[in-house]
Amino acid sequence: MTKPMKFENEQAIGRVSMVETMRVFIDVDNHDLLKTIMVGNLISVQGATGNQYLISIVERVSRLPIESGLLEDENEGSVDSTPQMKDTIRCTLVGTYWNKFGDYGPRFKRGADSNPQIDQLCFVIHDENLSAFMNVLSLDIDESKALVLGHFALNPDAAAIADGDRFFQRHAAILGSTGSGKSYTVASILEKASKLDNPNIILLDMHGEYSSLAKEEPNGYCEYFRIAGPGDLAAPKENVIFLPYWLLNREEMLSMILDRSDDNAPNQASRFTAIVLEKKREKLSGGQFDSLRSTFTVDSPIPYDLGELVSQLEADDQDRGINPATGKEKNGPWNGKLTRFISRLDAKKNDRRYGFLFTPPTAYNAMEWLEEFAVTFMTTTIDGRSGIKIVDFSEVPSDVLPTVVSVFARLLYDIQFWMTPSARTPVCLACDEAHLYLPVRADADAAEKRALETFERIAKEGRKYGFSLLVVSQRPSDVSKTILSQCNNFISLRLTNDQDQAAVKAVMPDSMAGIAEILPLLDVGEAIILGDAILLPSRIKLAEPTAKPKSLTKRFWKEWTEKPSDSDAIRAAVRALRKQSRESI
Repeated sequence: MTKPMKFENEQAIGRVSMVETMRVFIDVDNHDLLKTIMVGNLISVQGATGNQYLISIVERVSRLPIESGLLEDENEGSVDSTPQMKDTIRCTLVGTYWNKFGDYGPRFKRGADSNPQIDQLCFVIHDENLSAFMNVLSLDIDESKALVLGHFALNPDAAAIADGDRFFQRHAAILGSTGSGKSYTVASILEKASKLDNPNIILLDMHGEYSSLAKEEPNGYCEYFRIAGPGDLAAPKENVIFLPYWLLNREEMLSMILDRSDDNAPNQASRFTAIVLEKKREKLSGGQFDSLRSTFTVDSPIPYDLGELVSQLEADDQDRGINPATGKEKNGPWNGKLTRFISRLDAKKNDRRYGFLFTPPTAYNAMEWLEEFAVTFMTTTIDGRSGIKIVDFSEVPSDVLPTVVSVFARLLYDIQFWMTPSARTPVCLACDEAHLYLPVRADADAAEKRALETFERIAKEGRKYGFSLLVVSQRPSDVSKTILSQCNNFISLRLTNDQDQAAVKAVMPDSMAGIAEILPLLDVGEAIILGDAILLPSRIKLAEPTAKPKSLTKRFWKEWTEKPSDSDAIRAAVRALRKQSRESI
């Protein structure tokens, strides 16, 4: 049984001198004890009863003069007095603690059940009381829902445990400057999830740094996939995947090809839409797909032949007919208006970097392929396959990255949306380096706005369908404010940039803004965690994963001292650059 906290009056550090809505100011009597107080320490304020304490977090410790002036000396006349100093602690109220709650033992809940009263005694929570309090924080978290993130910085012996259900239910964000430990944090969470019976997490890996977590690697446990690069088009391996062009909806396809500054852009978009619709209708001809023919739309993911589409566009662009009135030739309705559109489409189609979109293997153009794709990425741990999936987007060209990532996310979300509610299993989409494809809307181009629409829809509606986001970024100031504002849990590691700190403060409750001041002072692997998943906003030391991502910060000075360069590796890198493939040559 958890021990309750015990305080003796003589241990008090001071008394309440002023109360604001969520802040308490304490006049310090015990000046020796004040020297041990740091920002982030916990203070207990005597509540309405002897059994109740209001728990607060130290925001500021100050010593200021309260008066200055002249004193009269009978022999010397007026002399300067020594200023009297006043020691004050400013705290933020975070919750209420009971030594005994009904028929139960100690309990803690978020929020203040009563107002702190002036002159109430205040105590520093440390030593045995700190251990007792930290143990109470995890009492209400069932073992089946416990997500152990590390240990509390205030007490290394107390595990920092979050409610796994609440952490994923309403979206979460992991934020921190480069080198602060974000990738380790993500890997640690994935590792703990992999030990559940039926996890279902899909990590969008932008730099290939999580490939070390693949089952084929030492200590690995994930299914690893890679979006096809130029070197994979001829003979793709089993874990290489394509995302064929017909998965893109009308707006996504046009965002890649259409130049909206072209005077003929409306004509080009209109004709493209009409031909795609007709080609999809032809694909559904025959008795097998009769039910689809009456309900499909131009955005439905139905295969069509891109070569036939281009041929039809070229025929329309060169179309000439006979004027019945004069008997002379005349231009057709689309003559010359599609030329630039066709050129842009051909350029994309013939660029091997976009081969994963425009030249997929024949099997990818079958109606059944999408069902197999869905089963691959939507299933939990089953038949020896892990429910933790990593998709490497590192070889996707940056100009189409937002579109490609949003297509992938939209497909998974739409499949979850249309699934029978009773058959759904929860899915989490972990968005690594989110600032690359989910920018602030004001800074987004047409393709990025399409991606934002997809992810903002998931952020706003996903909870209802068991689909959550885990947003990971080193530049929170560059990530969509709409998406961050929908996250109810934050793991914020060290942030040194003022704009990034401001972005984190903006999504925190007003009463917690003071805690964010410590963000630039955090050590590597330390974080502030707050939200629905944990009762007390806390500074924690995150646990290291067993299988580590390939994001270890290079030790420049040490390697310059000990490690010579490899000329053969440099030459191989040049060959890989020319081939546009990391595979050995």
